[in-house]
Amino acid sequence: MGSDEQKVYQKNIQIYQPKRPIKRNGLKAFLVGGMICVCGQGLSQMYMTFLPITQKEAMSPTLATLILLSALATGFGVYDKLGQFAGAGSLVPVTGFSNAMTSAALEHRSEGFVFGIGANMFKLTGAVIAFGVLSAYLVALTRLLVQMIIQP
Repeated sequence: MGSDEQKVYQKNIQIYQPKRPIKRNGLKAFLVGGMICVCGQGLSQMYMTFLPITQKEAMSPTLATLILLSALATGFGVYDKLGQFAGAGSLVPVTGFSNAMTSAALEHRSEGFVFGIGANMFKLTGAVIAFGVLSAYLVALTRLLVQMIIQP
């Protein structure tokens, strides 16, 4: 097939391909991702109100709560439905990472704790963790070098 034939073919098949609702999908992702973040902010405010902690100290229990709620929602099948509705809006916050780990653990639970859950839980998320650790190391190293240059 030549280049011109390929262009004609691509133009002809566009008639039969379904239209993608990009704007509607983007709006749903924005709203659901935003609502997850609003819930996180509400949890943070709740922790600061009921516990004598600062905003910085409230981040850890807030993230832990969001991760726990996401894992429970994944276990009960609720997060999958949310992901089908919202797409990337449910994957971007920390809850999407928790969903990925919990889904892998649930999928391989019949193989046992070590060879099933332990070995397969980090298949998808292991790369994310490795990239995060490497990025943090490089940023910290860069900051150290800049500080050493500025303040000899």
